[in-house]
Amino acid sequence: MKPSRNALILIIAVTCFLSACASQQPNVTLETAALTAVGSGPPAPYLIQPGDELDIKFFYNPEINETVTVRPDGKISLQLVDEVQAAGLKPSQLDDVLTQKYGLELKKPVITIIVKSFEGQRIYVGGEVNLQREIKLPAGMTVLQAVFEAGGFKETASPENAVLIRQGANREPVPIQIDLKSAMYGHGDGANLALKPNDIVYIPKSAIAEANKWVNQYIEQLLLFRGVSVGFTYELADFNF
Repeated sequence: MKPSRNALILIIAVTCFLSACASQQPNVTLETAALTAVGSGPPAPYLIQPGDELDIKFFYNPEINETVTVRPDGKISLQLVDEVQAAGLKPSQLDDVLTQKYGLELKKPVITIIVKSFEGQRIYVGGEVNLQREIKLPAGMTVLQAVFEAGGFKETASPENAVLIRQGANREPVPIQIDLKSAMYGHGDGANLALKPNDIVYIPKSAIAEANKWVNQYIEQLLLFRGVSVGFTYELADFNF
C-alpha cells in the first residue's frame, strides 16, 4: 500500500522541522563555557545582598549590638551612624566602613559582621519543569537538585539539552549547555555543578514535543486538514514499504 499524499507531506514537513531543531542546538559546552567564560578558580568572595540578615556585634560595647536586614535599596539603618550602604560589600569591607564611622562616636570600636541568613541568594528554574519558580539557594545546590525542587521534568522536557545561564566575568549572560539526562545517572560534569546566586536554569522542550506543537499549529489547522485526524500513529502505521 502506498502512502497517502497527505501523509507524505506530513512526513517531509516534520523531517525538515526536526532537522532544523537539531541544527539550532546551543553550541556551548560545559567545558568551554563553565571553565573559561565563567571561570574555574576558587569561589568568589561573598558579597552582601538585599534581604540578608546581619548580626552587628561590638566587642567592647555589647549594648549597641544589632541584628539588621539589608533593605531592597542595599542599605542598613544603625544606631549612631544612621544609614550605611551594605549590599555589594564583603562582610570584611562593611566591617571596615562601620569601624571608621563608629570611630567618630566610640573609643577604638571592635566590630564583627556575621551574615546570619542569606535571603538574597536566589536562582530561577523555568521551561519544561512542573513548577517554574524562584528558589532560595542553599549552599552546594546542584542544577539537577534545583530541577527536582521545581517539581521535576515534564514529559515534554529535553533534559539532555538543559541550559544554565550564568553571569560572566563582565556581568554578561553566559549560556552553558548541560546534559542533565546523564547527570541523573551520575555521569558528566553537570552532575555536580553547583549553582551560584542569580543563575537561571532553563529546560527546553524535546524535539518531538516541538514537532507535535508544530504539526498542530501549521498542519492540522490548515483548511486541507480541518476535520481530518492526521496523528503520527495513524499515518505512519498505515505504510507498507
